[in-house]
Amino acid sequence: MAEAASLVTGAAGFMGAHVVDELLARGHRVVALDDLSGGFADNVNPKAQFVSGSVTDVKLLQQLCRQHRFAYIFHLAAYAAEGLSHFIRRFNYENNLIGSVNLVNVAVNHDVKCFVFTSSIAVYGPNQLPMTEDLTPQPEDPYGIAKYAVELDLRAAHELFGLNYVIFRPHNVYGERQNIGDRYRNVVGIFMNNILQGKPLPIFGDGEQSRAFSYIGDVAPVIADSVGVPAACNQVFNVGADQAYSVNELGRTVSRAMGVEFRPHYLPARSEVKHAYATHEKTARVFGYTPRYSLEAGVVRMAAWVKQTGVRQSKNFGALDIEKNLPVSWQSKTTP
Repeated sequence: MAEAASLVTGAAGFMGAHVVDELLARGHRVVALDDLSGGFADNVNPKAQFVSGSVTDVKLLQQLCRQHRFAYIFHLAAYAAEGLSHFIRRFNYENNLIGSVNLVNVAVNHDVKCFVFTSSIAVYGPNQLPMTEDLTPQPEDPYGIAKYAVELDLRAAHELFGLNYVIFRPHNVYGERQNIGDRYRNVVGIFMNNILQGKPLPIFGDGEQSRAFSYIGDVAPVIADSVGVPAACNQVFNVGADQAYSVNELGRTVSRAMGVEFRPHYLPARSEVKHAYATHEKTARVFGYTPRYSLEAGVVRMAAWVKQTGVRQSKNFGALDIEKNLPVSWQSKTTP
């Protein structure tokens, strides 16, 4: 494994930056690709070679593959805003689907040994609980549809061209280096950013919708290890926390970690899955995976980082394809 050349996309983003760290610790030579649309250059470990660019730039991808002869591609670049994806359909498919296909093409043409893809439990859709890898995906939002399309494309590329892959379906991942200024996604970061500004916590509906919030320290190592585990080859794995919590419970946990009273601001419910949690027996069997961090422990670690980093300003996405039925809170220039 020593000195294996690996490309990590989305490397200046939250999950990508942590995977870069894990790969460097395992002896990989890492090229870190990111267009900085949602990440930050200072997230990237200086021991990696940072390249500013997009997975939509085919010529750049070809150039990098020729130059570095990657053994592995870890594809984490995506705009992972499930709810917003209904309203930015073209952007979603261009970046999350077409960008991924560009990478699959260069992986095939340059004999990459293994393509590691971070999909999402958004592929499962509603009312499939607990979410297990053998369920038939039924995604209900454009983000989940794009992710599942890439999964299918990887399987097709394996069957016809022999491209090996590992697919991970992480869920509700949080932790240090997350973009807490993104007002459309990453609820833990949104809560913490609001608390720093003395604002209440925006909660859609009654807050009783539940998710298994997953600390990055339980996710990034598994992704980095995958190319060295033969039994993981051409398989799909859920990865993340086992225990689901309501958004209200999360709000109370975040408030305690930040040293403030829980102060929710309830908003009209949006179209989303009410409950989402997955099983991880397959991941435990193949990787010896056991989550180490409780929700409380992970949130405390993230809160310490957020207090040092400070407020990050929210930005509107920009031009939307569709504004019909857009949640009211997303129509304003700032979060509540």
